[in-house]
Amino acid sequence: MDEAQILWDYHQMHHEPRNTDIAIGLGSHDIGVAEHTADLYRQGRFPLIVFTGANAPTTIEAFPRGEAVHYAERAEQLGVPDTAILLEEHARNTGENFTLTRALLDHEGIHPKSATIISRPYQQRRAYATCQKIWPELDVVCSSRPQSLPDYIASIGDEDKVLNMLVGDTQRIWLYADQGFAAPQPVTPEAGAAYERLVSAGYTRRLIEARPT
Repeated sequence: MDEAQILWDYHQMHHEPRNTDIAIGLGSHDIGVAEHTADLYRQGRFPLIVFTGANAPTTIEAFPRGEAVHYAERAEQLGVPDTAILLEEHARNTGENFTLTRALLDHEGIHPKSATIISRPYQQRRAYATCQKIWPELDVVCSSRPQSLPDYIASIGDEDKVLNMLVGDTQRIWLYADQGFAAPQPVTPEAGAAYERLVSAGYTRRLIEARPT
């Protein structure tokens, strides 16, 4: 639907790919994050990957041993050596993805100046805003597997789930900024109107009131 396409386009940062010190692969229900990370690694975009993520209600069935663990295994299947991967296995929200990744790298004596943040496509803007708040000195570029919305829905196999999560991530853009968890982001009138129409259409399962998820 047109409203979903508007939000899909809004959430992607459209950054030009470039080489960075590390990659940070954000755990989610989407194994395509790990596959895209492996693609970029093989292109020489970064020498080191941190996969970060424990489990969430939307991932526990698919990734019972944790998002980061399953992501790493998939990347290794695609040719990434295990020596190029670090695992952060405890993060349960996007803020923790960055705070715990930074703590892990500090512990390893690694202090990157730049990073490629790799996420599902509709998480790009929220990931960027969260990193700006938590790790503002890190120079970041956002990336996701290039897919159309229909192709992405087909890859996940659940249109209702994708649209509910797309609406939920939109709400989190301003909600988390208001709560101090993320840097403010502009919300276009088109995106705001599309969000309201989708909420009115009943895509409300991922809406929250106060607590980050």
